[in-house]
Amino acid sequence: MWFDPLCPWAWLTSRWLLEVEQVRNTKTRWHVMSLAVLNEDKDIPDEYREKLKDAWGPVRVCIAAAQQHGDEVLGPLYTALGNRAHYEKRGLTPEVIAEALTEAGLPASLAEAATSAEYDDAVRKSHQEGIDLVGQEVGTPVIKVGDSAFFGPVVTPAPKGDAAGRLWDGVLLVAGTDGFYELKRTRDREPIFWVRKDV
Repeated sequence: MWFDPLCPWAWLTSRWLLEVEQVRNTKTRWHVMSLAVLNEDKDIPDEYREKLKDAWGPVRVCIAAAQQHGDEVLGPLYTALGNRAHYEKRGLTPEVIAEALTEAGLPASLAEAATSAEYDDAVRKSHQEGIDLVGQEVGTPVIKVGDSAFFGPVVTPAPKGDAAGRLWDGVLLVAGTDGFYELKRTRDREPIFWVRKDV
């Protein structure tokens, strides 16, 4: 799965994928996407563009952590960041990022990467790897299942238990259908988050 820690829809998809791991024989591998990169050349409202300036920090930190400690740290770090951003509504300030790093068993000093352009090429590369799988018309999250990749699923609240497994079964079904491209409808509700659960 490709994620940006600030995206609530990616967060819900990630929580669903972790739930799927409990009911199906799956293991999620995490990759970084960037809302800032995704939207840098798009005509978006000024207010949203201003918010995206803060989107660079968390993805830089994720990339720095993966480069220095291995890709396997991305799952625990994403959970620690997401709990603070989406459940606690604290934002991802340098202090909050350092706290999340500590929770994930990583050096808090990695928070310094948030303000360093040193990681931007790697952020762009990881982002592009996800986008190349699905095309330019989508956003985060992107999931890859076997040889197929999709934007989404965008779902709220994230299904739990057998419902999570059934949605996964459906994703496998469409992933195995030659020529399948999309199902979509207009969202009519805001993200609904579970009560915080450290998974």
